[in-house]
Amino acid sequence: MKKYIFILLALITGAGCHAQRHLGGDISLLPTYMANGTEFKTNDGKTACPYDIFKESGWNAMRVRLFVNPDNAPQDNKDEGVCQDLGYVINLCKQIKKHDFKLMLDFHYSDTWADPGKQFTPKSWDEAIKGKSRDEQIRMLADSVYNHTYNSLAALKAAGATPDLIQVGNEITFGTLWPTGKVDPTKDDNWDTLLTFLHAGAKACREACPEAQIIIHTEHAQDWAATGGYYDKLKKGGLDYDVIGLSYYPMWHGTVDHLGVVLDSIRTEFDKPVMIVETAFYYSHKNDKWATDPNKDGDTYPITVEGQRRFTEELVTMLNRHDNVTGLFWWFPEENESGRPVIKSWINRGLFDNETGKALPAMEELKEFK
Repeated sequence: MKKYIFILLALITGAGCHAQRHLGGDISLLPTYMANGTEFKTNDGKTACPYDIFKESGWNAMRVRLFVNPDNAPQDNKDEGVCQDLGYVINLCKQIKKHDFKLMLDFHYSDTWADPGKQFTPKSWDEAIKGKSRDEQIRMLADSVYNHTYNSLAALKAAGATPDLIQVGNEITFGTLWPTGKVDPTKDDNWDTLLTFLHAGAKACREACPEAQIIIHTEHAQDWAATGGYYDKLKKGGLDYDVIGLSYYPMWHGTVDHLGVVLDSIRTEFDKPVMIVETAFYYSHKNDKWATDPNKDGDTYPITVEGQRRFTEELVTMLNRHDNVTGLFWWFPEENESGRPVIKSWINRGLFDNETGKALPAMEELKEFK
């Protein structure tokens, strides 16, 4: 009898366990830094392999972006780190797998940055649909999404770097492949078109990498009407995906407490786990061309090393209260301009000091994401 009670208790306990949590970052520019001889250092100043530093900080996953043809990106975007074509990404993903991290692949269906302010159709795709009827344009673009997604995943699999998590689009709150696939998350117009593109991408993921989790990534966490309206439309459209992915930056998306309310609302309305697939905060504005003054965006947390640490501590503490959150990824943690320059203007939201190359205290706080 004791044996059967033990088995029953094990089954009950197992059923209640949380899903595995993923902690990591988008390290898409790391190979460029390493090729430049950049030294990454622990917080006490010892030079070490960056993968080892991340591993020691409790990370178990990495995210990588993939552009269609970044050679077509404007030069200022290239100066910001746009270079990730398929060959570059395969080599990076092989290193990620070699170091025993899970892999998230982030499809930017664009030649350059895809985000809420721009979702440029890749040049070759755009040229192919010119002069076609709208229906034909939609069909051709959906085929391009499917083929690019499937072929990229097949190439990664062949290289021994199969993704475990796949984003079908990057920050697509307002759609993708503009203007054809542009939407407003609070309105009903053009959703059939966007869903056609997302169905194509999801289908390619399921066929190429059936074990991978599919993520749909938006970035309007400050606006529940937009966030809730968006995922409700995906639900009504029958989209096959696994995870709701959110960007969360406190200077743009509200307080940590507000994010907690959004996470509660997602739990109530949608039967999906959530990952924070992008987050970060400043520790400085040095050499930052976008900062109009040293305290820009400092109304949420001070623009200091301590301010970045405190943000991270408060974010992780709140996320640990939400068992529907299964992932946390820092954006551009590898920024480290202490050696030869890689980007033209510093962003200062990474986890290494741009002047010394040392790991910042926020790295230590991320260990507490459990």
